[in-house]
Amino acid sequence: MTETKSTIHSGGCLCGQVRFQARNLGPALSFCHCRQCLKTHGNFAAYARLSPDNLLFERQEGLSWYASSAQAKRGFCRNCGASLFWAPTQGGHISVSAGCLDQPTGLTPETHIFVASKGDYYRLDDGLPCYLEYADGPRCDPQGLPLDTGCTGRTGRSGRGE
Repeated sequence: MTETKSTIHSGGCLCGQVRFQARNLGPALSFCHCRQCLKTHGNFAAYARLSPDNLLFERQEGLSWYASSAQAKRGFCRNCGASLFWAPTQGGHISVSAGCLDQPTGLTPETHIFVASKGDYYRLDDGLPCYLEYADGPRCDPQGLPLDTGCTGRTGRSGRGE
């Protein structure tokens, strides 16, 4: 099967010491409002998810990984400081920071996650679904208050993110 250009996204850090191709990257973006994303990015983060096998590096001499919690690690450029990736420590997927992708991305915002720990200096008024933690868990309103949706999954308001 031949890959088409539309299934490959290129990206990298600010200084160019990390360059990559992301193949079969979703079109869906999640906006993460966990405390770790707020501190890592200086604001909420936009991530697209893919299989680790679909992330191919052209340059990676600047790439470092930081174990931000027992559940997650974050990839960044040790030269320019760009926050590039998020991955669960147990593997399974890797999330690419949408801001480090070359334009146009063709990506579409889909959800807000970890809304209960969002910053108090902005509003969520775009109409996207909001979740207390992960998108497979309970829904909430844009202020992080639980909705009675009958969802099952992770619960709580830890705001720790992964």
